[in-house]
Amino acid sequence: MDWDKIRLFYEVAEAGSFTRAGERLGLNQSSVSRQIGALEHELKVPLFHRHARGLLLTEQGDMLFQAAQEMLLRLETTRSRLTETSQLPAGNLKVTATVGLGAIWLAQRVSEFIELYPDVHIQLIVTNEELDLAMREADVAIRLRRPAQPDLIQRRLFTVHYHAYASVAYLERFGEPKTVEDLDNHRIVCLGGNQPPFVLAVHQLATLGRDPKDPRPRHLVVNDSLALRHAIEHGAGIGMAPAYAMEGKPNIVKILRDIEMPSLDTYLVYPEEMRSVARVQVFRDFLVSKAQSWAY
Repeated sequence: MDWDKIRLFYEVAEAGSFTRAGERLGLNQSSVSRQIGALEHELKVPLFHRHARGLLLTEQGDMLFQAAQEMLLRLETTRSRLTETSQLPAGNLKVTATVGLGAIWLAQRVSEFIELYPDVHIQLIVTNEELDLAMREADVAIRLRRPAQPDLIQRRLFTVHYHAYASVAYLERFGEPKTVEDLDNHRIVCLGGNQPPFVLAVHQLATLGRDPKDPRPRHLVVNDSLALRHAIEHGAGIGMAPAYAMEGKPNIVKILRDIEMPSLDTYLVYPEEMRSVARVQVFRDFLVSKAQSWAY
C-alpha cells in the first residue's frame, strides 16, 4: 500500500470530510476524493460510507484507520528517540496520575523537576482512568497497582497507607470512636461511583467488623477522592484517606490507630519503547529519588 495514500486516508477519516481534509493538506476536494477512490479500488473494499452530512468509516475503513493510527504513533515515537540526546533532556512529557497522587503528591514536587530540567515541558493529566500508554495517550503513568500489560516497564515507588480520619470539629460534637463497633454510632463518608474495585475496597468503614451484607449506613458517598477529603476536613463524618493527603493538617485526627488499615503500592509505568528517551529517564530518576526520601 502507498504510504502517502494511507496518510491521506487517515487525515480524511480524522476530518470527516474530503473538503476539511483538503484544507488541512492544501489540496482541493476533488483531488482528495479521487485519491481515496483510487485507494479503495486498489484495496477492493469501500473505506467510507458517503452521506450528505459527511463521511463514516466502513468496517474495513475502521480496520485501516486503526492500523494507520498505530503506524503514525510508532513513527512519532521513533522521531522523538532519533532527535533527542541523553545529554540534554528536552521536549514534551505527558504524565498521567490518579487524582490524589497527581493533585497532591506529584503537584507538590513537580516544580523542583521543572527547575532541574527547564527544557522538559510537562503536561500533567490527573484522572482515575488508566490511559492507554501504548497508544501514547500519555508517556508515563503513576498508578496504584501493578500493571498487567507485559510490554510496560514498571518501577515500584512507595506504599500509600490509608487510615480513618475525622475533623476536630466532628469529634468535639460526636466523640471519638475507640473501637470498630463504635463506628455504628457515627456518620460514615466514603468513596463511590465509577471507581476501580481495588480502590473502592480501601474505603471499607461501612463494612469494617461487620457482615458485608449488612453494612453501616453511609451518610455521604462521593465519586471524587479530593471532594471526599474536603468533606472529612469540614466535619461531614469519618472516612478513609491516604496518609500523604492528611498528615500535618491540624484540624484532622487519625482515629482507630490500633486497627490495621489497607495500603496500596504505587508504580511508575511507561512503554518499553520509551526506555531510552532522555526526558523519561530523568523523570523516572527524579521520582525514584523523591520516593526514597518520603514514606507514608
